[in-house]
Amino acid sequence: MTLIHDEPFGPLYLLPAQAPCPNCPCCSERLCQKGANSVMQCHGHVDAATVAIVSACPCSAETTRGTHAWRVAQTRVVKHATEQPLPMAAEYVLRALAGGESFEDPTEELRGLRARRYADGEEDAWRITQLGRRYLLALEEPRYTSAVHVNSVDVTTRTAKVVVLGWHMEREVTVLADFLAQVAELELAELPGRYLDAKVNLGVTDPDDLVLTRIQVPAQITEDYVAVRPLWLADGGAR
Repeated sequence: MTLIHDEPFGPLYLLPAQAPCPNCPCCSERLCQKGANSVMQCHGHVDAATVAIVSACPCSAETTRGTHAWRVAQTRVVKHATEQPLPMAAEYVLRALAGGESFEDPTEELRGLRARRYADGEEDAWRITQLGRRYLLALEEPRYTSAVHVNSVDVTTRTAKVVVLGWHMEREVTVLADFLAQVAELELAELPGRYLDAKVNLGVTDPDDLVLTRIQVPAQITEDYVAVRPLWLADGGAR
């Protein structure tokens, strides 16, 4: 710390300036590291006077691959598409945006799509977003039930390294540990070594593209259990 001057109540100290982030012009490197590993992003870790400065930081945004906010957004969009999809009118508009086609929006579906961040723009300049394209992909991609083994947990970043057995028997996948802990009703430190079941898009090649939904604790194997069938082949891809 640097001593500024003496005060009647004691010396006043100023914390040394933090190193700037090499990937953005708005934050310190430390703030971006914290924001990327938090669903609150960078703007959730500063005071009110600084929010406007860091609110658009790309280092922690939900559009930046690998951030906590990105992982949460991917899960939210996939669950929306597979569990409570858009009305047909909204899907029609979204597909038209994706294909660059002209369309009419008599029921103002664009407002809802913008609220969900599936589309942005206005007037004649509407366009589909990354999340909008992810939604359309989720409507089409097969999802299977797979066993998931938790290898390890990083309590600081609140992430878990898991193996999705239906996708690869050894390659680790990074997921948000809180999603697993809530289902298993366990503390983060108790997760390693546990097995869970989840719906997963097993056809992807990049582990970051795996999105786990409908996570649940597997049923206990009873004494009269005889047949053994891979969980990821059990439902034929039904959502």
